[in-house]
Amino acid sequence: MTDHHARRTGFWRENSLTLVFGIAFLVVLGLQAVSGHAEFNEEMTVEGLQPLTFGEYLTSSDFAVDVTENWQSEFLQFSLYIFGTVYLVQRGSPESKKVHQAGVESEREQRMGDHARSDSPRWAGTKDWRQSLYARSLGLAMGTLFVLSWLAQSITGTAAYNDQRLRQLEEPVSWAGYVATPDFWNRTLQNWQSELLAVAAMVVLSIYLRQRGSPESKPVGAAHTTTGIEG
Repeated sequence: MTDHHARRTGFWRENSLTLVFGIAFLVVLGLQAVSGHAEFNEEMTVEGLQPLTFGEYLTSSDFAVDVTENWQSEFLQFSLYIFGTVYLVQRGSPESKKVHQAGVESEREQRMGDHARSDSPRWAGTKDWRQSLYARSLGLAMGTLFVLSWLAQSITGTAAYNDQRLRQLEEPVSWAGYVATPDFWNRTLQNWQSELLAVAAMVVLSIYLRQRGSPESKPVGAAHTTTGIEG
């Protein structure tokens, strides 16, 4: 086996989780586009309007709002989970910290400042705004992605909603007007409630059920009351 082949094989193995889910995302997004295009054109035909080509549909507000409304709910889920698990615990769940560790923890426990190690990220060892920012960077990044995707959903949703109103010979609404409509909040809350349910189910089921080899599960032989340990 050549060094080049070994490096290539090592890259795929070491990054397989990201690569598999990234490729799966693109495949599913493509399938969503195909099925969404077919459904949209069925509706257009029923209304006696000209169907869109696949390229036209991909650049339409209808496709964009369907994609972004799912993105914002996913980023909301992770944002709430990241911030919530700082202080909230669930006895027996590997998704929770140990009960006595609730809170931001000490600098020693977090390997910050004077307790940073040689392999710690550079900003972890600082004692100024850089440390404060880096110590919250994951939650801030997820929160920012949620806000941006929520804005994208509201903007593309406004365009899609107005397209529908124009087809029905009704006056378009402003962005603020759309955000106040039941259509917007029905779309939004449908996704939010499903994400919150999924998180709650994972936290509770992981207390009693196991998946051998998964870091999302406790070791198969771990007691149900064992908290904050992963297999």
